[in-house]
Amino acid sequence: MRFDMICEANGIERRLTKPNHPCTNGQVEEMNRTIKEATVKRYHYDSHDQLRTHLTDFMGANNFARRLKTLSGLTPYEYICKVRTSGPHRFTLNPSHQMPGLNN
Repeated sequence: MRFDMICEANGIERRLTKPNHPCTNGQVEEMNRTIKEATVKRYHYDSHDQLRTHLTDFMGANNFARRLKTLSGLTPYEYICKVRTSGPHRFTLNPSHQMPGLNN
């Protein structure tokens, strides 16, 4: 409900894809598979907190350290910073303020 209100207030058209349908949702399904293979299919967790901690570590490594061919060898974070430099009007937040560490 809140997401819909924010989209409407900013003039964003919301489109949905078919869940679990690789033709229309390929990138999301690929990322979901990557996360599952790196976490729940590889390790045993005694609690949800252990899983949450590992997911946070994995996503940090993925977003700030993993270089991707599809992004011309940049990490997702570097790519977002590059796009923001060329079109800052598209962003409401500065991506450098989202960097984990002492700033948060």
